[in-house]
Amino acid sequence: MNSAGILADAFERIHEVVHAAVEDLAPEDLDARLDDDANSIAWLVWHLTRIQDDHVADAAGTEQIWFAQDWASRFELPLEKGSTGYGHSSADVGSVRASAGLLLGYFDAVHARTLDFVRGLDGRALERVVDESWSPPVTLGVRLVSVIADDLQHAGQAAFVRGVLERR
Repeated sequence: MNSAGILADAFERIHEVVHAAVEDLAPEDLDARLDDDANSIAWLVWHLTRIQDDHVADAAGTEQIWFAQDWASRFELPLEKGSTGYGHSSADVGSVRASAGLLLGYFDAVHARTLDFVRGLDGRALERVVDESWSPPVTLGVRLVSVIADDLQHAGQAAFVRGVLERR
C-alpha cells in the first residue's frame, strides 16, 4: 500500500466511527452533555468535520465545503460563519445543535472531497510545506496526520458519549 492508500484507509476508519456514533440518534441524544461543560456528540462531529474541511481545503487550494455547498446556512448556528469550534466556550458548544441527517450529510460531503484529494497524492506531494508559521514548517503529510489524529480522538469521544447514553 502506498502513502495515498494509507491516508485513504485512515479517513475511511474515521468515517466508520462517525457513522456508528451518530446514526439513528434522536436530536436530544446528539445534544446531550454528560455534564454542564462536556462536549455533545453533535458538537464533536461538527467540530471534527469543520477541522477536516478547513485543513483539507487549505491544503488542496479549494473552498471549504462548509461555504461552497452552503452548509453554514443549513446548520443555522449562532456562531461566526467561519467558526470551526477551536476555542469554543461551553455556551458555544451548547449552541451547536443538529440532526443526525444534517451532521452526516456535511460529514459525508467533506469525507468524499478528502478521499478524492488524498487518493491523488504521492510521496513527494506529502513533503510540500503547507504552513510556515511553525518551527519546523508543517508539511502536507504532517497536516493530514494531524487531522486524522484529531478526528479519531473526537470520533472516539462521540462514540463514548453514545455508549454512556445507551447505558442510561
